[in-house]
Amino acid sequence: MNTSPELRRWERFSPAERIARAVLYILTAIAVIWSLKTIDIIPEFLYDAPAQSADLFKRMWPFDWAFYPKAIHNALIETFHIATLGTILAIILALPLSFLAARNFTKNPVLRWFAQFIFVSSRSVNSLIWALLFVAVFGPGALAGVMSIAVRSIGFVGKLFGEALEEAQNGPLEALAATGAPRSMILVKGYWPQVEPAFWSVVLLRWDINIRESAVLGLVGAGGIGVALDAALNNLYWDQVGLILAVIFTVVIITEIVTSFLRSRIL
Repeated sequence: MNTSPELRRWERFSPAERIARAVLYILTAIAVIWSLKTIDIIPEFLYDAPAQSADLFKRMWPFDWAFYPKAIHNALIETFHIATLGTILAIILALPLSFLAARNFTKNPVLRWFAQFIFVSSRSVNSLIWALLFVAVFGPGALAGVMSIAVRSIGFVGKLFGEALEEAQNGPLEALAATGAPRSMILVKGYWPQVEPAFWSVVLLRWDINIRESAVLGLVGAGGIGVALDAALNNLYWDQVGLILAVIFTVVIITEIVTSFLRSRIL
């Protein structure tokens, strides 16, 4: 009689999972090959790309430092204003919609669908496309940049803050309602203490993103440092282009450090 224990063969994936993974790999390979054929890559342009890139960076150095006080500084300040005002306007517009989108706050499905529709519409269109639209409406300038940043940010702020509202615990809300507290007091004392960390986290993150997005809106005439970048590119002033790119990179790093510090202090 054989009393030795039966050896079991351990497999990470089931046969069905292995088939699914194989199908996924095949479909991915087909998509990549199809995409390469569709975009029609010209090999000749790839051969001299390293040399062209090296030549371009050589033209950017040394920077034209005299160009900074002439055109970059004021445009950089305008970029900060566009990002900040756009973020504030987005918060004002998104907060009421986030309450409409929260299931535990709004019971009417039509109102929730309306809020979700606005969030999806806002996020579906890139900020540059919004900028092109508002440039056509308001004309070139910072106003178009502010509106494009604001409209683009509504979906981001409203969706994340609405999800934070839905995750609020019902205990404090029911306790306040049982004492006869008005709806405004339930908002202030019930919802706000629970969602305040999420609110500030979303706001700081969106402002950080808007700083980066507002830096390129000037390429389509929506104000900011992108206007100076577009002018330098059109005139082939590569030393000025290099300086502008270095300034944008530095600003992005600084804002990332500042927002991370503020999040750590607030949260």
